[in-house]
Amino acid sequence: MTPLPVHLASFRLRTLSSLAALTLGWPASLLAVDAPVSWFKDITPLFKRSCNGCHNPNKLKGEIDTSSYVGFLKPGKNGPSFVPNDPAKSLVLAEITGKEPSMPKEGDALTVAETTLIEQWIREGAKDDTPVDAYSTRISAPPTYTSQPVVAALAISPDGRWLASSGYHEVLVFETEGLKPYGRWVGESTRIESLAFSMDSRSLAVAAGVPARLGEVQIWNVETGHQSVAWKISADSVYGVSWSPSGDRLAVAGADKAVRVLAYPSGKELMRFDNHSDWSLQTAWLPSGTRLISGSRDRAIKLIDATSGQFIDDINKLLEPITCLVRHPKEETVLYGGGEGGLRIYKAKENQDRTSGNNDVNLVRDFERQPGPVQAVAFSPDGSRIAAAVPNGEVRLYAAANGQRTATLGGHDGAVFSLCFSPDGTALYTGSFDGLIRRFDPATGRLTAILQPVPISTANTAGP
Repeated sequence: MTPLPVHLASFRLRTLSSLAALTLGWPASLLAVDAPVSWFKDITPLFKRSCNGCHNPNKLKGEIDTSSYVGFLKPGKNGPSFVPNDPAKSLVLAEITGKEPSMPKEGDALTVAETTLIEQWIREGAKDDTPVDAYSTRISAPPTYTSQPVVAALAISPDGRWLASSGYHEVLVFETEGLKPYGRWVGESTRIESLAFSMDSRSLAVAAGVPARLGEVQIWNVETGHQSVAWKISADSVYGVSWSPSGDRLAVAGADKAVRVLAYPSGKELMRFDNHSDWSLQTAWLPSGTRLISGSRDRAIKLIDATSGQFIDDINKLLEPITCLVRHPKEETVLYGGGEGGLRIYKAKENQDRTSGNNDVNLVRDFERQPGPVQAVAFSPDGSRIAAAVPNGEVRLYAAANGQRTATLGGHDGAVFSLCFSPDGTALYTGSFDGLIRRFDPATGRLTAILQPVPISTANTAGP
């Protein structure tokens, strides 16, 4: 039988002891447990399962944060959650015990064994034994790969010189001339979700994170390969980073449903928009720099005042989850791909002409329905073509003016998750599930290059 992890084995011992005590009618204070209760090994997993959903830095119900010791130590709306060595004065116990506990609001009540564990931790002094590096995911060198990671994000610099790709913990950068490796830039976040070069091609913004733990925006100096800044802005992954036309702000979407605008280079949060009801996945600026567009799994493409954070309007009819979105390079229109195979262009303006019939008045063009969720979309630099990535391993090219399909790019082993056109429009790069980057001629549909972005180790990692 596979042994339980130490903290689970410890928890099981305490559970059995608690049940025995209850059966014999012993008070909790007489429970005999050999080892002290551990905040990190015993209480943290319990809170993560039952409490952190409502009590975290981004959702402070009752102004209480149970996601870390430092957060839990801060008094909530009604005072301190716990008093070391004094369970009777600890508000948390009053909330989680009794015939009808007040907490947790959602899900099952904590068991007697679990509440007894928390009580004993408080009685023993409520000590913090969190390891110094407990939540760090930093690595000191580029990872070693035994297989190709999915290419989740691609970006090409406006000057056409650099191509950036996502890896695990890292961004890989190539010279477009000959697709020669230029740099492997390692950061703290494990997942790279989105990439965007600044208009002057000198900086690369990265939206990244560690799911359910960290959302981070990184800025890299392209010439030196050094990380200029890294802003931890959320307790969950962030997506869809985009530069303002003036280059002094960045917008980013998030799994916490929020859309944020950050000042560059300070990182100060200038605006936070909380009107989405599900993950926000994409952002795009209108040319004036005063308005922002966001797309979400809640089916809405929202028009936002980028200065005040005021909600202006939904520009679309709410038909399906918005999985990807991009603004036209020259016009105030936006192309989106949907979770149910929709592919549409909308005017990026108020939807005031709709009636009680919910008419889709901003719709410019509806393309043929795709065979599954659209994972990525792109406009050509002149706006005449669009590209859409679909789950069957195809990338479909359409004429933006009339919606006719002009080419189908195949050969991908699995779904395509990222697309970008070269600034001169002569190349379309695709990144897919098979871990390869492909370059196509969009005029002819011909495959012109295949790039394996990461080196693969052939060493035997299975041991002797």
